[in-house]
Amino acid sequence: MKYTILYLLLLAACLPMSCAKEEMPLPETDTTVEEPAYTEGELLVKFSPEVTTMLEQAGVGRGVALSRSGSLALDDVLTLVGSYELERVFPINAKSEALTRKEGLHQWYVVRFGEQFTAKEVADRLSVLGEVQKVNFNHTIKRAYTGKAMPLTREALSRIAASRTTQGDPLFAEQWNMVNRGDLFTSGEVVKSLKDADVQVEQAWNLSRGDESIIVAVLDEGVWADHPDLKASMWHNTDEIPGSKEDNDGNGYAGDYYGYNFIQDTGLITTNNINDSGHGSHVAGVIAAVNNNGEGISSIAGGDGKIPGVKIMSCQLFSGLMSGTSLQVVRAVKYAADNGAVVLQCSWGFTSGAANIYDWGAAGPATQEQFEAYAPLEKAALDYFVRYAGSPNGPIEGGLAIFAAGNESAPMAGYPGADPKYISVAGTAADFTAAVYTNYGPGTTISAPGGDQDYYYDYVDETHRYGELGCILSTVPYHVSETGYAYMEGTSMATPHVSGVAALGLSYAVQLRRHFKSAEFRQLLLDTATPIDAYQTGYKTYCRYVADIGPVRPMQMNLSDCRGGMGSGQVNATALLKAIEGAGVELTFPNISVAPGSVVVVEPARYFERGKELTYTVSFEDEQIVGCSQLQGKLYFKGYTEGSTKAQITASDGQTQHFVVTVRKATNENGWL
Repeated sequence: MKYTILYLLLLAACLPMSCAKEEMPLPETDTTVEEPAYTEGELLVKFSPEVTTMLEQAGVGRGVALSRSGSLALDDVLTLVGSYELERVFPINAKSEALTRKEGLHQWYVVRFGEQFTAKEVADRLSVLGEVQKVNFNHTIKRAYTGKAMPLTREALSRIAASRTTQGDPLFAEQWNMVNRGDLFTSGEVVKSLKDADVQVEQAWNLSRGDESIIVAVLDEGVWADHPDLKASMWHNTDEIPGSKEDNDGNGYAGDYYGYNFIQDTGLITTNNINDSGHGSHVAGVIAAVNNNGEGISSIAGGDGKIPGVKIMSCQLFSGLMSGTSLQVVRAVKYAADNGAVVLQCSWGFTSGAANIYDWGAAGPATQEQFEAYAPLEKAALDYFVRYAGSPNGPIEGGLAIFAAGNESAPMAGYPGADPKYISVAGTAADFTAAVYTNYGPGTTISAPGGDQDYYYDYVDETHRYGELGCILSTVPYHVSETGYAYMEGTSMATPHVSGVAALGLSYAVQLRRHFKSAEFRQLLLDTATPIDAYQTGYKTYCRYVADIGPVRPMQMNLSDCRGGMGSGQVNATALLKAIEGAGVELTFPNISVAPGSVVVVEPARYFERGKELTYTVSFEDEQIVGCSQLQGKLYFKGYTEGSTKAQITASDGQTQHFVVTVRKATNENGWL
């Protein structure tokens, strides 16, 4: 049996589908996959090391194409299909090239060819060659939904601001997903809101509000960097010039100041296409909108108005009606890892392998084997992020790849999130119940508030339309909403809650000087979740398409179908941060490697208690090998001559640590041994 797989973006601005919740058998574990929409005229191919060496000797890289490979057998096949050219998938970045080669990612090339044969026909010919190790179709990413955000009007904003009784961000009272008092959505004996059915961030804020060293890469539509509530939370590549056509920092991408627009291959992030939904900015707002600035909403890890919060790196994969491809996805994933992101926020994924094909037209990978066979390059890039993002001298070694579970009401999460190395997020309502659209079951890792408009069909007043308040309020560009804020729902809105909590936890780890392996931190995130199985019982009534047709189509969802299928529970920020206090290992001042004549910069405050309050002195046993200067709280180690020396750093309060400095020609530019 074959299953056609659609690589679908699970956008939150959507209408939940029917949730009949009948028992649905999982697809048979047939590894044969019928290819869906993909780019004709090109394939992503992993060549053997021998062919790769030939290509490198010929100078093939990103932007440098070659018309022949140098392998007779390979060239013979490609000659049959017409003219062709080869281009390396990942640009050369001196800082990460060693890791790129270690993982074999340098062996992947884009093969472009003529129209005489289809991509499938060429793939079949290439797959039998010994010079070819793997073939990946360049899948087209398609949006699963075309719905738009529900704008917060100026009139509604004025009413909400006038009625608030607390200081801070004026829209905070609308954010049940952040702090749920249990006083919303109650009508007579019907209770659709429970106290603390949120992400438990209020008490966590007493411990941390975020740290600017933690970077979350948002792979989505572009994030509007000039939004008043987001501007201070944007990551800046200070080695680049916004809009420059020159690659000033040599990372392979020109002008990548806020991130990179992979779909249009430019450093200019766009958000103003008339068909943009504002989804990327909405996701970013949940994670890191600036807190306590008297502007709009609050976020999970957006600082407190004085202390900056986590930073958002925009990796744009969608623009208007344009959708990215596998090539653009894998470049974005690796870019995020190589440029400092430790959390990968991905509100997209394959359709669930258990999706109702009558509603969705196709089901996605149903097993790990199918996923790895269908998307080997995507899998390799994501594993690279999980393995190599972060630093052995920071709060996390490796990264966290966080995905939406999917919106097909299917009893199985979609891939890639269902991969056991990643995190797959299901959506809940304001009473801990599974949202009517959410996927659940095998592959689901954890849950978070995603909104549930059709469930709150009976909540409407002069400020809110049907069920609107039951959704997630966040930031969007002004062309999407005149106020810059709008409501959305979906597992794609649940996902940034987990990304935000993870980023807040890592921020606290920075404060405590704790260090984790990525798998260890992932497990801590799951272990501290709030159990919610007890709430998946009985039936919940909802009205399908309430936003369009009103409450005229009542349906029922059997919550017991979701019991045991919502992952470890609902993400809990307070529990996570408290668990961090006694977990991981203590960070100490690192050993340093530097090339002769080069400089490595280290911020010592990260390795000492109350570090930012202190000053430091550094001494070396052999001062002929290395020197050190200080400027604005940073240490600058300059290599003089090759060799190794013991060193000591002493803080002004007497704390002392010992380390080793090695000066050698072959060294990573990040300075760590």
